[in-house]
Amino acid sequence: MEKFRKIAVLAGGISTEREVSIESGRNVADALESLGKYEVVRTVIDADSLEAMPEDVDAVYIALHGGWGENGGVQTALDALRIPYTGPGAEASRLAMDKIASKERFDACGVPTAPWCRISEGARPPFPFPFVVKTARGGSSIGVHLAKDVSSYEEALRMCLKLDSAGVIAEKYIAGREATVGIISGEALPVLEICSPGGWYDYEAKYLSDRTRYEFLKEGPLAADLKRIALDAYRSLGCRGVSRVDFRIGADGRAYVLEINTSPGFTSHSLVPKAGMATGLTFAEVCEKILLAAEFDAEKGGLA
Repeated sequence: MEKFRKIAVLAGGISTEREVSIESGRNVADALESLGKYEVVRTVIDADSLEAMPEDVDAVYIALHGGWGENGGVQTALDALRIPYTGPGAEASRLAMDKIASKERFDACGVPTAPWCRISEGARPPFPFPFVVKTARGGSSIGVHLAKDVSSYEEALRMCLKLDSAGVIAEKYIAGREATVGIISGEALPVLEICSPGGWYDYEAKYLSDRTRYEFLKEGPLAADLKRIALDAYRSLGCRGVSRVDFRIGADGRAYVLEINTSPGFTSHSLVPKAGMATGLTFAEVCEKILLAAEFDAEKGGLA
């Protein structure tokens, strides 16, 4: 007997990542249906609520990106209903979504991360140009800018404050390579290096460009180090299920965690399914592995 039978795949939402989420949700739903084991309910939501979701589902696959889907909101709502769901719980999701909170946790737990500071309008960070300016609660590289001079910094800060008035951070730019490590249920997947046009992995390079290349690192000291640090970061926030840890690697070979994504994409360009398939699984089997790890927070369930 299958652990779950009727599955709601949640997608859409009202964040800036809605369109990416809809594509992820469609791909996940197609994959789970192809296995012939599940009744899949495609649930596109247009508000921060579960009103559009059927009440009799056995589990929820969260394909929401950004906003309510990753800040602990939908996780809290599903805990209250005692419905198992994919990915980390509410508190880990909240921490990971808030780059200020996650950076503070990384620093406290000894997880190497790029030097950073919180900034506000009119302030100048203590880093030489170029440096990175990003919203504290953005995703999909939306609200991430490389400030090369005063003019581009002021424009980046203005755009970030428009997206997220509650928090903007500046981060020292680590010149070097970019990599990512997917994790499913505490197992680090093969390490992917991201080779993007111009060396800057923005929204276009992530979702639209066919020139961005993804290459698996050979097993060795660097790959082992990235996996170890990724798991340390994952545990430091209390993650479970699926997550993706993003890195910059300096010219000296030192790795720095940029952030953790607790609802990684499942689009044609997405990295967790690529890494999962490198272990010998099909796309559908990667989705199923994530689904079968679904759970809810029993201590918080039923409180709403």
